[in-house]
Amino acid sequence: MFSKIVLALAFLASASAFVPASVKSAQQSALRESPADLSDLAGKLNPAVKFFDPLNLAEAEFWEDTNEATIGFLRHAEIKHGRVAMFAFVGYIVQAQGITWPDKMTLAGDSWPVTAGNSVPAQWDALPEISKWQIILVIGFLELWGEAAMTPHYMRGGKPGAYPSLTAKDGMAKDLPHPVPLDLFDPLKLSKNASPEKKAKGLLAEINNGRLAQIGIFGFLAESKVPGSVPALKGLIPAYDGDYMAPFAANFHIFN
Repeated sequence: MFSKIVLALAFLASASAFVPASVKSAQQSALRESPADLSDLAGKLNPAVKFFDPLNLAEAEFWEDTNEATIGFLRHAEIKHGRVAMFAFVGYIVQAQGITWPDKMTLAGDSWPVTAGNSVPAQWDALPEISKWQIILVIGFLELWGEAAMTPHYMRGGKPGAYPSLTAKDGMAKDLPHPVPLDLFDPLKLSKNASPEKKAKGLLAEINNGRLAQIGIFGFLAESKVPGSVPALKGLIPAYDGDYMAPFAANFHIFN
């Protein structure tokens, strides 16, 4: 029963980014991005491809909300997924080298899992169930915090890609039950005093890097399931006979 409750909370947190307003909001968006703005942005990101929207999403109004809110959702979703893909891409390479934290994996003294060929997905399968719970719950908290503490919300005039502070002395961060030493975004404050021009250029680079990382991580996954499907990676990625779509199948006891 406890496992079912925890899973529900984790999924609720991670799904909060996709909870729509059921009706069009009367509140006007302070940051209004239009399809024309997306076309301009696409030209800056990739002058060769430029604007490419085969599904016509830039004209959509998701969940009976406004077009501006929909564009805010799409922009934020791309930036966020690009950031996750960059972490995944670098993490995959590091783990594929057999690199782990210097200490033991558990307080009981268990070592980090060693798999044939340092297969990264097999390393995940070998983790104890409690480790998987810790990871998914932290992700759920970060997702929930990004949605609940963001003012204004990216669908209501907020800046796509922005993430609320975890350390601020005012606002919601002051009420966190556990002290957080660093922010998730710009933890070392390296870009705090950067010029607007430098920040704008950095955001363009981040979006492009995120797109490339999404292609890269899926290349790793494809090659691990169908050897030779990515010629550039042939012989470099160990085969994986598990199921990427069932990441908890090995030892996940939610229905027990």
